[in-house]
Amino acid sequence: MPAVVLATQFSLAQGTSNSQNQQNPIIQSFVNEVNTNSQLEDMAYELLDGVGPRLVGTPEMLAANEWTAGKLRSWGIEANLQQFGTWKGWQRGITHVDMTYPRVKSLSATQLAWSPATKKAVEAEVVILPKVSSKAEFDQWLPSAKGKIVLIAQYQKIGRSDEQIKEFATPELYEKLKKEKEQATKDFQNYVKNIGYDNTSLPEALEKAGAAGVAISNWTGIMGANRIFGAKTSKIPMIDIDVEDYGMLYRMAEKGAKPKIKVETQSKALPDAKTFNTIGMIRGKEKPNEYVVLSAHLDSWDGAQGATDNGTGVLTMLETMRILKKYYPDNKRTIVVGLWGSEEQGLNGSRGFVADNPEIIKGVQAVFNQDNGTGRVVNISGQGFVNAYDYIGKWLNAVPKNVRDQIKTDFPGMPGGGGSDHASFVAAGVPGFSLSSLNWGYFGYTWHTTKDTYDKIVFDEVKNNVILTAALAYMASEDPEFTNRERRTMPANDKGEVAKWPEVKQSRRDSKGF
Repeated sequence: MPAVVLATQFSLAQGTSNSQNQQNPIIQSFVNEVNTNSQLEDMAYELLDGVGPRLVGTPEMLAANEWTAGKLRSWGIEANLQQFGTWKGWQRGITHVDMTYPRVKSLSATQLAWSPATKKAVEAEVVILPKVSSKAEFDQWLPSAKGKIVLIAQYQKIGRSDEQIKEFATPELYEKLKKEKEQATKDFQNYVKNIGYDNTSLPEALEKAGAAGVAISNWTGIMGANRIFGAKTSKIPMIDIDVEDYGMLYRMAEKGAKPKIKVETQSKALPDAKTFNTIGMIRGKEKPNEYVVLSAHLDSWDGAQGATDNGTGVLTMLETMRILKKYYPDNKRTIVVGLWGSEEQGLNGSRGFVADNPEIIKGVQAVFNQDNGTGRVVNISGQGFVNAYDYIGKWLNAVPKNVRDQIKTDFPGMPGGGGSDHASFVAAGVPGFSLSSLNWGYFGYTWHTTKDTYDKIVFDEVKNNVILTAALAYMASEDPEFTNRERRTMPANDKGEVAKWPEVKQSRRDSKGF
């Protein structure tokens, strides 16, 4: 069938009016509970300030699994930890980096995840990559990196955001600076290509050559925010330095000042750790073998607290489960909450759940996943299911008008191939829907960065999402019909190539080769 794409806001004409919505005592009880007895801030404190970041393989991730299961049980909800694999064990310690020459200054820096610790503080000269144009020239330089800490990221001449430059510069200056920045990025990319290495192989080559450490600055373009991912070294420390301090060291090294820094990282390499999903379940009273799944990933990167990626999604689903248990005692279908592990390494927890629970997957009515930040939900796609408009539209019409009117929809939409956990279900042909949020600067400022902290949560927006999710879960559970799983005919691109439905991918069950 030809694709039919609708991008619209639901209006009163499409179903039940808001006044009728308010007559539904169960949905109204959800609204009242959220507005008068929200547990979101207390739970955010316990999870984000108490447990902290939740990198897979760390004791903190296990603590988060146990905390979420404990919360669910405290509300009378059946909960357990379902193992899906193992991962290399590691625990972050302090990172302390100081410039010791030509003057003394404490630097703003973070050890990358899984980076080796320093047995004792490492003090060494800082050098930059050589100005060469071929792999042969670079390999000839490599031995000189022995005993040095090497800066391998692009130097940023200006550490101001594009938005600020655009606000204050003249149009002519803005265009000049923009072109200079674009050219600098292109030049650096060509440099890396010419020397024959990439982000993984270059740190490995430096480590093999005897470098004392590797430093990068994975700046987002927003002042103060750097992204923290995993280290690419196994024996020497790999750190990220904030753009301001990184730039200072780069200029000093380039000008021949031979700066020195002292690096102390006290992380711990631990035995392989079991990896779990937290699974909570409120058994259905009428159709216990059909399921409504509330979905959010519990793990995070650990440059900060993982507040908007994905603490807010976890809080939304926990609060929704609490409210459903309290005000919807006769749920027809079984309501499941899945708080997934190792999403950041490739949707491993949710893919493992899909593979390990075929009977549940066969009976899933719908999956509601929330992952992209603290903002109110503003988009829902049909994910390529032909008849999604019929049931999503019906369910949305029961959502309070002030929440519903914020949401644009896209039917039938395109199936999600990755990016977040609903895609694990969609690939298996299960109606899985992303409750996509207004970004609140998510991708530039908090996504995987050193600024993804508690104070970035806008709790009124999260409350909005709890009301939405609770109402959708209730309506999906009550619906007399089982959702239709017919898939759309996939469109062709300009070359006539027809897109394919995403394939089911296997969960990575361990960290070998990662």
